[in-house]
Amino acid sequence: MFDAAKLAVELAIGLIGILALWLGLFRIAEAAGLISWLAKLFTPLFQYIMPDVPRGHPAQGSITMNMAANMLGLDNAATPMGLQAMQHLQSINQKPDTATDAQILFLVLNTSSVTLLPVTIFMYRAQFGSADPTEVFLPIVVATSASTFAGILAVAWYQRINILHPVVMAYFFVFSFALVSMMYFVLSGSADSLTTKSSLIGNLILVCIVMLFLAVGFWKKVDLFETFVDGAKAGFDTAVRLIPYMVAMLVAIAVLRVSGAIDFFSLAVAKIINIAGGNTKFIDALPTALMKPLSGSGARAMMIDTINTYGVDSFVGRLAAVIQGSTETTFYVLAVYFGSVGIKKIRHALVCGLIADLAGILTAIGVCYLFF
Repeated sequence: MFDAAKLAVELAIGLIGILALWLGLFRIAEAAGLISWLAKLFTPLFQYIMPDVPRGHPAQGSITMNMAANMLGLDNAATPMGLQAMQHLQSINQKPDTATDAQILFLVLNTSSVTLLPVTIFMYRAQFGSADPTEVFLPIVVATSASTFAGILAVAWYQRINILHPVVMAYFFVFSFALVSMMYFVLSGSADSLTTKSSLIGNLILVCIVMLFLAVGFWKKVDLFETFVDGAKAGFDTAVRLIPYMVAMLVAIAVLRVSGAIDFFSLAVAKIINIAGGNTKFIDALPTALMKPLSGSGARAMMIDTINTYGVDSFVGRLAAVIQGSTETTFYVLAVYFGSVGIKKIRHALVCGLIADLAGILTAIGVCYLFF
């Protein structure tokens, strides 16, 4: 218990720098108009997948900002933007206690994570001394993409959305082409080069995004230093607020693990897999997968505990990190987002969110077998 409490504080303090950095950079992107540009870029897509939202409605900008924060792995920045988007969507809700189609789709997009730059996971791996913290980049992109596609397909089936419309398919093919191109580049070499190429792509995108934020901000005559500092201030407050939650969760999970309860369940699953003739290397990362839909901080704590127990660069340590980045916390997102606007009838939101979770977790396991 004491060791877990100490670890929680050390990790929370270690988060201050990375949170301050990315919240500061994101504030520059907002001031430079990059977020507004993103909103315009995705407006044609929103017109077809969210037909109930009027063209130019503030909800479109808020949704895009939330998705951009999720793509950059800025979980704590994404949440307030998501709440703002949900409130904007609620303003056009004809039945205030019932979730609209647009609100459900937006929630599922959040639960499926859409994380294309999981900088927080890179930070945790670096803190634990990984030889290459960004080597899980491409596996996470593949897993989170599978989660997102599964979630969208589930919502489209319930809401009778025509995802084969030319505009929707155009966005789908552009994203798929970029993903497949990265996969081809990584898989074209030897097995030993997989992690090296994945790390190369991750670092290249990371540097390009930072340079883009700064260059556009300079071009638009944004006061880069003052704007960065204004955004970075929130990083310290956020990290400090995390300490009580991380202490409580890490201590509870440490006790749960040493009690043997998780091992008992994992052994039961391992026996079933063995009987079926399957590979059981993933079993030790199963607690992270089981916790992910229930609690983001709980899954994070499970990932940290797994990394601390088995090693950050072990197969299980890498798999836990990929699972953590593959999807979001369905029950938490549903409770917070819908609760913030007083929605009681969630309709098919939970089912679609859990389908996305399952797809992301299964893909994470499969892609880790391929890469590691």
